[in-house]
Amino acid sequence: MNQLEQTVAVFGLGIIGSRSADNLASATKNVVVWNRTPKSSPNEISCALDAAKQADTLCFYLKDGVACREVFETIRPALTENHVLINHSTIDLETTLWLNEQCEAIGCGFLDCPFTGSKVAAQNGELVYYVAGKDELIEKMTPLLEVTAKQIIPAGKAGDATIIKVATNLISASTVQALSEALAIASANGIPHDSFISAVSGNACGSPLAAMKLPTMVDGDYDTHFSLDNMLKDARFAIQLAEKSSLSTPGIHTTAKVMQSLCDSGSASLDYSALYKQFD
Repeated sequence: MNQLEQTVAVFGLGIIGSRSADNLASATKNVVVWNRTPKSSPNEISCALDAAKQADTLCFYLKDGVACREVFETIRPALTENHVLINHSTIDLETTLWLNEQCEAIGCGFLDCPFTGSKVAAQNGELVYYVAGKDELIEKMTPLLEVTAKQIIPAGKAGDATIIKVATNLISASTVQALSEALAIASANGIPHDSFISAVSGNACGSPLAAMKLPTMVDGDYDTHFSLDNMLKDARFAIQLAEKSSLSTPGIHTTAKVMQSLCDSGSASLDYSALYKQFD
């Protein structure tokens, strides 16, 4: 069966999941969705188990490993060797490996497939997926993945994509912390915002992330593309991986402490560029 003719169930209708579900619905016409808190979305199913029963391919866009385990246990009775579970959630490595093991025991396919990209990328179907799993399954599911992504990067065996995603998010969090400190220093010493942004754009330290975040930080615009509490979650995953490997990572420890303080003060749901609020 053509992958675009199969029924897809999307679990999790947050910033990314809801937009990906819309793109899938436009391309496949065979999409059902489920969210823990009902969203009154088209084709929404109130029970996760029922959603799994109606679909061939199951896409997780859930908040964390706890949610992935809970939803998996709920839908377990519906899973067969004809199902494929694609986990797009950024979760801890232990949970990714657990999902893979559970799927192997059942006989259904599993892909470890976290994404990078914000809500605009999700809306435009331009996410980037790191995908790990069996090569033949990746090839089989590529037409479906291409509906929501502009690039699909093979990442090895199940679990490897999770590690890559956590490590790259460490870079993003640390970069925005560095941008916050630099912008605060420049501003405190009388450098106009426009001059500083121009200087960064022409410097080796300039990047698409800096170009995206610096102007909104200057404007105090923390409209959520990727929330601070989600970035804090991912920073903790990075710290766990480092500790497991007996590595010292003082940079992400420091950034995580700042994010925790800001979350505690009410900024958890803001974009993670709200790191700059530490200097308010």
